[in-house]
Amino acid sequence: MFLPSADEFKASPHWSKNIRVIDAHAEGEVGRVVIGDGFDVPGATMMDKLRHLADVDDSLTRFALFEPRGCAQMTANLLFPPTRPEAQAAFIPLQPDGPHAMSGSNAMCVTTVLLETGILPMKEPFTEVILETPAGLVRTVAACQNGKCKNVTLDMFPSFVEHLDHPLEIEGHGTIHVDVAFGGCYFALVDAREFGFSIVPGEARDLVALGAKIGRAAREQIPVEHPMQGGVNKVEYALFCARDGKNIRNGNVIHPGRMDRSPCGTGTAARLAVMHARGDLKAGIEIQSGSIIGSAFAAEITGAAVVGHRKAVITKLRGRAWIFAVSSIGMDPSDPFQHGYALSDTWGPNA
Repeated sequence: MFLPSADEFKASPHWSKNIRVIDAHAEGEVGRVVIGDGFDVPGATMMDKLRHLADVDDSLTRFALFEPRGCAQMTANLLFPPTRPEAQAAFIPLQPDGPHAMSGSNAMCVTTVLLETGILPMKEPFTEVILETPAGLVRTVAACQNGKCKNVTLDMFPSFVEHLDHPLEIEGHGTIHVDVAFGGCYFALVDAREFGFSIVPGEARDLVALGAKIGRAAREQIPVEHPMQGGVNKVEYALFCARDGKNIRNGNVIHPGRMDRSPCGTGTAARLAVMHARGDLKAGIEIQSGSIIGSAFAAEITGAAVVGHRKAVITKLRGRAWIFAVSSIGMDPSDPFQHGYALSDTWGPNA
C-alpha cells in the first residue's frame, strides 16, 4: 500500500478549516503547537486575545483540543506573531477549561518547536528566544547541538506568596490549610503527606479526585487578584507537594481531572516562592523538581523582586522537550462532530 510522504501529503479539499500542528512533550507533558494562518484571534495584546478566547469564542479550543482531534491529556498552544517588539514569538496555552496566561512546560515545547523546525534560526551552542504570553515576556535559552535543543532554560516571572496556611473547608475532610502562591498563575499548594500521598503513579486517580475538590473550594473561598495583571484573579490549580531530601516533587491537578505529567513549571515557580518565604530555600541553590512519572526540571531562585506591595522571587527552570509528530488537522462541514466533543469517562463529570 502506497503512503505519501509528509511533504507530498495535502490537506483534504473538503475541509472548511485546517491547521498545522507539531506535537511535542516536555518531560512527559504533551504540548501541541498550532502554527500557520488558519486562525485569527482579535486583540491588540496577548491578554486581549486570551479574553476573546475565554469569553467570546471557544471554537479554536474545541477544534484543537477536544475529541476526535485531541484529548484531555494535552495542551494546545496557539502560536502568534508577537505584539511587543522585544519578543520573537507569542503563544497562548489552551487547556480543556480554556486559555491560560502562561505554562512553563509549554514554553519549553514552543521554544523547541520554533528552533528545531526552523521557524526561528538556531544558533549553537545557545539560542535565546523571547516569548510573549498574556502574563508577560518570558526569556528562554535553548542549549543546541547538531540541530537539536538539548534543553531549554526559562527565566520565569516574579513569583510571590499570597497566603501561608490559609484555612480551607473541604467536603469530607473538614478544615485543611493550604499555601496560595503565584508562579505565572495562582496555585493552592497542599502537603501531600497530610493525606497519605507520595505523588507516585498508582495514586494518580485518588490525587485527581481530592485535588478537584481542593481546587474548586479554593476558587470559591480564596479570592485573589494579581496586583499588576488585570484578569488574573482565580486559583487555577491544586498542587500536591512532597519532598525528596533537598529536592521536591509536585503533583498538579489539571481540569477536567488529570495529573500534569511534568513537574509543572509555573507550579514549581510558585512552590519555590513558598519555600523561600518559609526559609526552606535560599537564592543560588539549584534543586530538582520532580513529577509523578519521575521526570524533572532543574529549578533555582536567582533573585528578588517586588510585585505591587508583595515581596517576590525570580526563578529559573531548565527542562527538556521532544517533537514526536507533525500533522494537519481539519474540519469537514459534513462531519457531525466537527466542533468536537468530550465524554465524562475521560473528561470528568462536568464534561
